[in-house]
Amino acid sequence: MDLSAVKARAEAAARQASQGGAGGQATNGAAGGNVIDVTEATFQAEVVERSLRQLVVVDLWADWCGPCKQLGPVLEKLAGESNGAWVLAKVDVDANPRISQLFGVQSIPTVIAIAGGQPVDAFSGALPEPQIRQWLTQLLDALRDKLPGIQAAQQGGAQPEEPQDPRFAEAENAFAQGDYAAAKAAYQRILDSEPNNEQAKAALTQVEFAERAANVDPSVVAKADEDPNDLDAQLSAADVEVARGEVEQGFARLIAAIRRTSGSDRDRVREHLVGLFELFDPADERVAKARRDLASALF
Repeated sequence: MDLSAVKARAEAAARQASQGGAGGQATNGAAGGNVIDVTEATFQAEVVERSLRQLVVVDLWADWCGPCKQLGPVLEKLAGESNGAWVLAKVDVDANPRISQLFGVQSIPTVIAIAGGQPVDAFSGALPEPQIRQWLTQLLDALRDKLPGIQAAQQGGAQPEEPQDPRFAEAENAFAQGDYAAAKAAYQRILDSEPNNEQAKAALTQVEFAERAANVDPSVVAKADEDPNDLDAQLSAADVEVARGEVEQGFARLIAAIRRTSGSDRDRVREHLVGLFELFDPADERVAKARRDLASALF
């Protein structure tokens, strides 16, 4: 897809911002790092021009946005591990509305990958970390020969503080390639030898969910809305909603189903919901609220 028009609009917006009282293109103090704060005045230099050398991942967020607060730390962590292969550009949409208007953003968090001055991919919602890793890996692989910063980071960058466990590397590589069966098998081999390995348990849960969600037709959400008594549709719709970042909506859907059911049907929905809880940090406020609502529905 030719997105040169979007690039042109980005450049025009940045020129307008810099002429509108910013006194030029001010660079954020953290610009030398892997995480930078971007404004309308610095968008041209920090996003458009920087993306000619390295991948720029723009995180559109707001302080009042709960999912943004979950996604932000994950993106910052991954940026810190990238050794400069890509940079995270954080944009507060309340303070910089013209940037979100530029991209036609309708909900946040929205994450947009920029390369060569053009948006090349995007996603919305607070996706699980393994899915974000997979997304980034695919982008970096596709852009390696086009952006010199990626090659430099991957060939001559500093070594990580601790060597990666090759067992996890095998599983993560399989997941990045979309080979869910191989990824699950690799994590299961770790658990067979180390049953209490919490990292492998959590990763296996994420892979199993990603595989399940990838095989669901998103139209099932409309089907579930039309027929609340179709339990299969309710479970699949909740998976779709959680996968695309509508976590609270997915949880609420299943809690409503629990209120309508009894016996084995209720147990089935409850087990599915509890499985979704395991995708998140137990301290996540959305999980905490859903657990309270679940208890209320059951008792």
